Amino acid sequence: MKPMTLTFASLLCLSCSSITVAQTNHAHTEIPAAQTATAEQTADRGIATLDAQREKRAMQIFLKSVQTQIVSAAEAMPATKYGFVPTDGEFKDVRTFGAQVRHLAATNHILAAAALGEDPPSDAGDEQGPETVRTKAEILEYLNSSFVHLGKAIDAIGEKNMAVKHSPISPLPAPATTRLALTVESLIHAFDHYGQMVEYLRMNGIVPPASRP
Repeated sequence: MKPMTLTFASLLCLSCSSITVAQTNHAHTEIPAAQTATAEQTADRGIATLDAQREKRAMQIFLKSVQTQIVSAAEAMPATKYGFVPTDGEFKDVRTFGAQVRHLAATNHILAAAALGEDPPSDAGDEQGPETVRTKAEILEYLNSSFVHLGKAIDAIGEKNMAVKHSPISPLPAPATTRLALTVESLIHAFDHYGQMVEYLRMNGIVPPASRP
């Protein structure tokens, strides 16, 4: 996995507060007055309270934003340009536009599977995605399915009875691996590749939909 955009990583990490605690807390439909008072006192002292359901809702908002920008960028590139690679400058052995999108989707699937305690998808390969997924239509379908998979992982944040697996493609050591951490990592990685997709679009005279007035 390539280095990830630090700015976006910082924003995501701020939204998540504390990965380990948020992963294990339960939501409460009713909070006793005593607990409410304690929470208010804690807030007065400037100590953040942690709630897995709030973290999940925040991640759902990020997911929708990231998915909208990435899918719209993938749709904006003409099918004839999915094999495009830059030729000016130091771009030797870089992925084509289509391969960028397929790799992004494969990584979503791999990390989502780990977050749900599943084995990595057999067709994800070495983060490259299925070789049978080649056309623009096929890549877009694979991309959208990866965000659905990631959405399921986010929906499971806070579920104590669901296993979480360490992923070999993640820099997280096994003891530090949590469902929230894996989903944060996937969104950071996806947005890193969105930046590369934007470069490819602009090299072909296309303004990314998210950047249009």
